[in-house]
Amino acid sequence: MDLTTLGFAMGTAWLSGINLYATVLTLGLLQRFNLAHLPGDLRYLAHNWVIGVAAALYVIQFVADKIPAVDSIWDAIHTFIRIPAGAALAASAFAHFDPKVRLIVMLLGGGIALTSHCTKTATRLAANTSPEPVSNIALSLLGDAVTFGGALLMSFHPLSSCAW
Repeated sequence: MDLTTLGFAMGTAWLSGINLYATVLTLGLLQRFNLAHLPGDLRYLAHNWVIGVAAALYVIQFVADKIPAVDSIWDAIHTFIRIPAGAALAASAFAHFDPKVRLIVMLLGGGIALTSHCTKTATRLAANTSPEPVSNIALSLLGDAVTFGGALLMSFHPLSSCAW
């Protein structure tokens, strides 16, 4: 098993649990402009329609994520989207490996996406108990920064993703 691919797969799953659309958008653009070479079938993220859909959904999430209560509803719905997507993205990185390896990576990726998603959701729920909106907006912007920065770090230094 290739440690670089493993780091990339698990990093992608972890970031997907925080902000799936920013992850797909960033990785797609990096591949599209040849700034990174995504492993396995992740290179399909560079297709115009994938980048377009990810960008549109990111804009919707960017707005929804700044509004208390709306962000919690958004996160609840995305429990059923981010976790399987994180698992699928992790498995896609291993597209050319043995099916048993892809299955194990998919299960690990889903578990990692679950942990990052639940951590984000619980933190945001706690912030929503505060009557002021600043903490909610700050947490949302921090999540965006972690996602974009993490995707860049993972693309240029994939083995550092294993430390997450």
